Amino acid sequence: MDKTGIFYGSSTGTTEKIAEAIAKKLGIPSVDIHNIESNSGDLSAYDFLILGTSSTGIGDLPYFWEDYLDVLKAADLSGKKIALFCCGDSYTYSDSFCGAMRKIYDAIKDRGCMIVEGVSADGYEAGDSDAVIDGKFLGLAIDNDNEEDKTPERMDAWIKLLDR
Repeated sequence: MDKTGIFYGSSTGTTEKIAEAIAKKLGIPSVDIHNIESNSGDLSAYDFLILGTSSTGIGDLPYFWEDYLDVLKAADLSGKKIALFCCGDSYTYSDSFCGAMRKIYDAIKDRGCMIVEGVSADGYEAGDSDAVIDGKFLGLAIDNDNEEDKTPERMDAWIKLLDR
């Protein structure tokens, strides 16, 4: 099994809760969960990175993720497997839902890493989001504001794609 680290930033606490739920489902110890605002962790210590963010405004990254993109760009991501997840509001921001995930994807896609495919956009209100390519989100898209009841099923579908 690859050494897995979760790196997240959370504006309201939702992304933190999702990071912890993912860790629990995958058996990742708390020492390998890193809040990028207070503990950036050592990316090089992991073969598999799970990166999580919230989306703010119209698909924007929170300020702390904007800063953390520089850390990702400076890191050696060659050969690493990376999975993304994002929390947002698909009803209010359907055309930019989880757009912040696209910003992280764009920053790492040409860095020699393997990005795990995302979940199908079917069943979401936000099929036109720029975080969707060929009918799939770039990772796990979560809307706990409006569709919290769908989160466990969506998370389980995404976890099956991780193939750790």
